[in-house]
Amino acid sequence: MFESAEIGHQIDKATYKAAVPVLRAALLEAQVDLHESKKIPVVVLISGQDGAGKGETINVLYEWMDPRFISTLAFSEPSDEERERPAMWRYWRSLPPKGRVGIFAGSWYSDPIRERIQGDISLKELDARADQINRFEAMLVNEGALVLKFWFHLTKEGQKKRLKALESDPKTAWRVTQWNWDRLKTYDQLQEVAGHFLRMTNTPYAPWVVVEGTDDRYRSLTVGQVLLEALRSKLASTQKQAPPVAPIVRVDTDGRNVLSELDLKLALEEKPYEQELAQWQGRLSELVRDERFKGRSLVCAFEGADAAGKGGAIRRIGAAMDARQYQVIPVAAPTEEERAQPYLWRFWRHLPRQGRVAIFDRTWYGRVLVERVEGFCTENDWLRAYTEINDFEHEMAEAGVIVVKFWLQISQEEQLRRFKEREKIEFKRFKITQEDWRNREKWDQYQQAICDMVERTSTGNAPWTLVEANDKNYARVKILRTLCERLEAELDDKSAPKSHADAEESDKSDKSDKSKKRKKSGKKSNKN
Repeated sequence: MFESAEIGHQIDKATYKAAVPVLRAALLEAQVDLHESKKIPVVVLISGQDGAGKGETINVLYEWMDPRFISTLAFSEPSDEERERPAMWRYWRSLPPKGRVGIFAGSWYSDPIRERIQGDISLKELDARADQINRFEAMLVNEGALVLKFWFHLTKEGQKKRLKALESDPKTAWRVTQWNWDRLKTYDQLQEVAGHFLRMTNTPYAPWVVVEGTDDRYRSLTVGQVLLEALRSKLASTQKQAPPVAPIVRVDTDGRNVLSELDLKLALEEKPYEQELAQWQGRLSELVRDERFKGRSLVCAFEGADAAGKGGAIRRIGAAMDARQYQVIPVAAPTEEERAQPYLWRFWRHLPRQGRVAIFDRTWYGRVLVERVEGFCTENDWLRAYTEINDFEHEMAEAGVIVVKFWLQISQEEQLRRFKEREKIEFKRFKITQEDWRNREKWDQYQQAICDMVERTSTGNAPWTLVEANDKNYARVKILRTLCERLEAELDDKSAPKSHADAEESDKSDKSDKSKKRKKSGKKSNKN
């Protein structure tokens, strides 16, 4: 993939001087259109070999464009806060909103390439990361983003020459350290790993642009022109996206489904309810204080019909924990800030650190429920959301997050009774709105959407628990019991993801073992 970048491109000073004013004016004009329309975000990835001009190119873009509407995000080794969440969390937080350009110096490509060169992951694991990245970038593009990926290439001799030139100039000497020279020793490995990884992630919707980094003027003009043409094309594009591949909406010809089979008559009398409530709250309190939970985190997702009892169930969970340990996130219509980002952004930002709990009152499933039924998003949007949600939950589970999802189901008759009760009780009146009454008219459509949701997103890592909620006592106990049982199973699972501290300790142990083996091998060799 790098061969085309070894031609030896050069732009003379006069040509460069004549081209820059025209390019700058056009870039600024396109940037103004981008900012005023606020229709799309622009994600620019600057990657490549050390000394290939990544930093210089970013500086040139800031010089040529309006820096007020550009953000540069630099990523190196993840911080402790970032290590305690899924790997993609720090990139989701940094995505630019619509109307802005986000330049990523170091990106979601850096860690997998580095880990493969160091031998920390296998080729199969590298390919799995490539597939994950492809799906992430496809989601960004489906959400309207322009994704531009630049890889700056230098030959091995060219990189050595470049580093020496930077080191000999007092103005740039600080940029070259022993670490850069050590990295030069892994040049051939980087070529092999990066070449493979770039081929695996060179997609039609987010292709790589390989740029020769030897000549500064050539490199700057190439990046500027590619950015300009891509911006113009994206802003002018009115073509509709092709519909995603998704299963057709299933029709249950016999009228039976996962909801109709629930026994909504299940109930629990007051005395046994109080006993079981105390029992499971006590057990939950022990589990979230368990030493093993310090390396995990918990996400509870609550969905259900209006007046199904989500709030009451959440309060019973919270009563079993220290208020400093958990956060309840109420989800309503997205704010202006949230609408300027990909749909899942507002949920990623609330993922808890290790040892903490996040309880979502309404969730990311709004896209395949209320937004689908009420027509707040296109069919394409909610059809592709199933896959994107499964990816989101899979990434959480891979990072050690325990995801527990509850759907609270009540009958139409019970919902009507609760609505009327809310209207009569003063401190409950705020809970009932005209929208709640209007949603009852679409009961059957919602039931179909719920069945589709459960069928397509109940996975091994994040299964749905359907709760018979006509009786609040029964529902609350079932939720607490399910939560405790799931936590116990996860904490007892020896194959579960390790905490950051445990992983570091394991790495030290592995390195120590390898060192001892090398020493033994050396002694044997000396004896021979």
